[in-house]
Amino acid sequence: PENLIYIMVTTVTTWYAALRIGNNQERQSAYLKEQKSELTREEKRAYKESQTRIRKRMLAACLLLNLGILAVVKYTNFAIANANGLLELLGQPGRLSFVTLALPMGISFYTFQAAGYLVDVYRGTASCERSLLRFALFLSFFPQLVQGPISRFGDLSRTLLYEEHSFDGGAVCRGLQRVLWGYFKKMVVADRILAGVGTLIQNPDAYGGAYVLVEMLFYTAELYADFTGGIDVTIGVAETLGVRVQENFRRPYFSKSLKEYWRRWHISMSQWFKDYLFYPVSVSGPMTRFAKFCRKRFGAEAGKRLPVYAASFLVWLATGIWHGASWNFVVWGLANWAVLMLSEELEPLYARFHGRFPVGETVWYRSFQILRTFLLVCCLNLFDCYPSAAVTLRQFGSLFNASNWSVLWDGSLLAIGLSAADYAVLAAGTAVMLGVSLLQRGGSVRERIGGLPYPARFAVWYGLFVAVLLLGIYGVGYDASQFIYNQF
Repeated sequence: PENLIYIMVTTVTTWYAALRIGNNQERQSAYLKEQKSELTREEKRAYKESQTRIRKRMLAACLLLNLGILAVVKYTNFAIANANGLLELLGQPGRLSFVTLALPMGISFYTFQAAGYLVDVYRGTASCERSLLRFALFLSFFPQLVQGPISRFGDLSRTLLYEEHSFDGGAVCRGLQRVLWGYFKKMVVADRILAGVGTLIQNPDAYGGAYVLVEMLFYTAELYADFTGGIDVTIGVAETLGVRVQENFRRPYFSKSLKEYWRRWHISMSQWFKDYLFYPVSVSGPMTRFAKFCRKRFGAEAGKRLPVYAASFLVWLATGIWHGASWNFVVWGLANWAVLMLSEELEPLYARFHGRFPVGETVWYRSFQILRTFLLVCCLNLFDCYPSAAVTLRQFGSLFNASNWSVLWDGSLLAIGLSAADYAVLAAGTAVMLGVSLLQRGGSVRERIGGLPYPARFAVWYGLFVAVLLLGIYGVGYDASQFIYNQF
């Protein structure tokens, strides 16, 4: 119970700071309206600037406190480990001791949700919630607390806080259908493939070369089934309660570029970093001065591009650190940044190519783009697998001088913790997920199923229910594996 202090502190301080900011904005508006004919333009501007400084100080103090809590509990030992490494490199005796701190469940998600709400109130795009209990419900809404999405107050509050709720059997049914689909992806596909992924990760020295390709594909499939399955459960549970939670994925593996992929994958996180980090950094004073410097030294085009690339660098550095206290995630974030920036630089070359060879709208070229992006994402996902960036790069390099490609067909893959029956279930489960994704392009699959005759509807949902019961992977005592994003 004492660990509830973390979310309680974030809740109370964010609610109070937003209330103060909102009250200050109301007083400012009322004062300017009342003194409209009494104040000169310079006096109005000076008054607005003084009130803005007050609000900005409250905003900064609250953000520093709550982001500081996140930084301390999540990154203290990471900082200590790097400090010890630096001391050893310098030949200094002694080591700093690690600390034992609880990492509260969902702290990254509720901290970012609180920060987004506070900034929205400061910007005037959201009105402050005057009820502490209502705000506490918004911040701690249990289905999304574990792994998101990172909801906006304006989106979630309508159905969670203000609309009246009466029992709706249809909504309960639809919500449970979504929950069932999420557990199919999680327990039949993700948890089954986890055994093979774990074997390949835990012994990288024995599983190099062609096994790395298998690891890339397996982990990418596991991550998708696990994370999207968890979000399906979140959205479904909320739907049974009459609460609408935003979608967090839109068929990301059908993306034709990495830029498009990040518009479709973990949408709420990508949007959060864009709205609350990228845009503020892009228009900040230091970045404006940097843009002027670049225009003066390198020309107008560089003056437009380099500041954007610098802001994007900070965003992807923060994204990597947010995912985990490890240099692996830092390298992963910067690798994404490098690919995205390279793509931007090559855009004119792509345009000339497509102008000369108009193949962009052909089915085979779009298929090539989707496959290329999927393999690129698989490569980047390797940084999430191995214990260090050095091991990741070594394993990736082993792909290019591999001499063990025969393991893909000689039965060796049956010795990594997966039987022939497991592979059959995985193939069927993956085919079902792919089929549903293809059908989703034409609209909601649940609505289509809902339009079928009752025996057909029953067969679909009861079949899925039985599949989870019979084919789902359970541990000792029927203890299912946790969701991957729990750790964030």
